[in-house]
Amino acid sequence: MIFSELIYNLTHSTFETMIPLLIVAVGAMICEKSGVTNIALEGIMIIGAFVGVWFVKAVEPQTLILAAQQTNLEKSILFLEGALIGGIAGMLFSWLHAYASISMKADQTISATALNLIAPALAVFIARSVFGGKQIAFKTSFKMQEVGSLANIPVIGDLFFKSVNVGLYVGIVVLLIAWIFLYKTKTGLRLMACGENPHAADSLGVNIFRVRYGAVLASGFLGGMGGFIFAVSAGKEFDGTVLGYGFLAIAVLIFGNWKPFRVLFAAFFFGLMKTISASYSAIPFLNDMEISPHLYKMIPYVATLIVLVASSKASHAPKAAGKIYDKGTR
Repeated sequence: MIFSELIYNLTHSTFETMIPLLIVAVGAMICEKSGVTNIALEGIMIIGAFVGVWFVKAVEPQTLILAAQQTNLEKSILFLEGALIGGIAGMLFSWLHAYASISMKADQTISATALNLIAPALAVFIARSVFGGKQIAFKTSFKMQEVGSLANIPVIGDLFFKSVNVGLYVGIVVLLIAWIFLYKTKTGLRLMACGENPHAADSLGVNIFRVRYGAVLASGFLGGMGGFIFAVSAGKEFDGTVLGYGFLAIAVLIFGNWKPFRVLFAAFFFGLMKTISASYSAIPFLNDMEISPHLYKMIPYVATLIVLVASSKASHAPKAAGKIYDKGTR
């Protein structure tokens, strides 16, 4: 394999892996900056993926030939519709976490863990009841071979406009919107104040409960969207799991130090580790080492541990993240 072709293939695979991580980590960042810890992202991703893929299966062409003949525009519209439906499902599911942790003042870790336990069981139960098995298969391949004349641009065209799906551009847009929202709008600055010093923000008239509800629902929307994008990027069926991506997104957030563009770098790093673990046989010098495949599969998780240990002292989480807010106490 030509070296440049290898680089392009690895980069495209890394994009497919990193985009769900990026979107979900951005959602977690918004949530934690408001003062609510959301480790329910794994369950939220599962619900978003399940509902989004169910929608795609229901509306896509019923024959494989017609599905293969879909244009890039048709694929993109279906992709965006599925991501929107998955995001709404994730948002509605995350409301349970918001109600328990904000309104009922329950422990945020416990309420989120409950959602993580409920989600896969609920998805598998419904899938078995409706489809007779836990897998939901779909026919559409969302990867676009070329994106118009942009694919002819040297280097950039090969990297960003060939063999990609619209999820890559969705991830970039989500990141930019999050950065603008947090650092360039009054609402975003108020949200961050709720995560740093909620009592001070409350004294200035900020409705802490409303802001936190909005942040949790936003993280649920992005988590559900990320779950759908993961499902349609990983294959042509969803079997009730997102392979720990929700938890890995939290690691991306910590490594990214709760800052949007550092989160982007962290998502790319972990996406690359995942890609290497899955595609090591296509990398000549790794394949020649004749190391057990099981060791390669450990790479992303070992890298996660090493990175988190190395970056733990430099990480600065919002001061009030995970803490229950009560007007009468400080």
